[in-house]
Amino acid sequence: MKPSSYSLILGVALLAGCATQNATYVDPNGTHTLATVNKINIQDWSNAAETMINSLLDSGKVQTHGTEPAILAISRILNNTTEQIDIDMLTKKMRVALNKSGKMVTTTTQGLGGAEDPLAKGLQDQEAFIKNTKVTRNPDYTLSGKIIEDRARVGNVRQASYIFQLSLSSSDGLAVWEEEKTITKQGTKPAAGW
Repeated sequence: MKPSSYSLILGVALLAGCATQNATYVDPNGTHTLATVNKINIQDWSNAAETMINSLLDSGKVQTHGTEPAILAISRILNNTTEQIDIDMLTKKMRVALNKSGKMVTTTTQGLGGAEDPLAKGLQDQEAFIKNTKVTRNPDYTLSGKIIEDRARVGNVRQASYIFQLSLSSSDGLAVWEEEKTITKQGTKPAAGW
């Protein structure tokens, strides 16, 4: 091996070793999480979901069937941002809270694009076939919406706003609840960077 190749390999190994840091756990809703202007961060998802859940549960618009909770199906939530995002970062947090509230349960066998849980759908269909009946009632509500991004820059200051818009529609197609949450973040772009 030539001396210059050996020096290069040693230098890369040293740099890789120096780049390693010990990780620590932080509260995902706390003040020590990392925030970036370039993307929706974990605390943004939590903030938007909490706002939506509180608004929906406080609205009094969810009607139960006596002691039975209402059934919710997740419809289309459009991503109008420049990011490739997983909408479940918002909807799963909401579903968990709604299920825990006892006012609403979420169907996993009906939804836009098919069943979320194909095995549960298959079992449901099999039971309906054997009994020659309809196993469950249709959803009472559907949840739809949009996530929008708006960016601005002045000098080296960058700003990104993420607007979360959700609508709850009854089975007759009327929007019975709507909410919007805007999260805006600013940061500076270094004069020179990688």
